[in-house]
Amino acid sequence: MTADDHALLRAGIAATVANEPDIRVVAEAKDGSEAIALYEEHRPDVVLMDLRMPRLDGAEATRAIMTAHPDARIVALTTFDGDADVFRALSAGACGYLVKGVLGDALVSAIRDAAARKKVIPLAVAQTLAEFTPRVDLTDREVEILRLVSKGLRNKEIARVIGRSDGTVKVHLKNILDKLGVADRTEAVTIALQRGIIHLDD
Repeated sequence: MTADDHALLRAGIAATVANEPDIRVVAEAKDGSEAIALYEEHRPDVVLMDLRMPRLDGAEATRAIMTAHPDARIVALTTFDGDADVFRALSAGACGYLVKGVLGDALVSAIRDAAARKKVIPLAVAQTLAEFTPRVDLTDREVEILRLVSKGLRNKEIARVIGRSDGTVKVHLKNILDKLGVADRTEAVTIALQRGIIHLDD
C-alpha cells in the first residue's frame, strides 16, 4: 500500500513495481487517516508511508497502525532526510526510512526486505542518525519557539504568540542554543532545518 498526498508519486511507485511478479499495489491512500482505514481493509504486507500529509501525518498514522497491528511493516518514504524526521518515523514504529528519489531497483529491494522483516535503513540515513547520537531532544515549547524564530519574529512578538513573558522566551532560547550547540538564533534555525526539527512549511 502507498500513502502519499501526491497522486504523481503514487502512480510512479505503481509503475515501478508493475512488472514485478511478487509485488502488487493493493491500495493508495492520500492522507494519514485514509492510510489507517485502508490498512484495516486490505492488510498489506508492506506500507510505503509519506511523513507529511494532510489531516493526519505519516508518523501519527504509522503509530496508530502499529498500535493496532504490531506486525505491520511500514517504510517511511519522504523528501526529508534530517535525523529528527528519521527518529520520528522509527520511534512511531516504521521498519525503514527511504528518501524520495530512490532508484527503482532500490525501491523494489526495499519493499522485499521490509516484507522479509528486515530493517530498511540505507547507509546515508544511518550516517545521519549516527551523526547526532546521543540525541538531545527539544521540548514541544522549544520547537514552537524555533518555528516562530524561523518566521522572523522577535522575542516580544514570540511572547505575545505563546502567552508568556519576554524573560520566559529568553530562557527557552538559551536552552535551545545550548541543546543545539550553537551561538545564535540564525544558526539555531539553520541547524533545526537541516536536522528536520522544523520545516519551512510548518
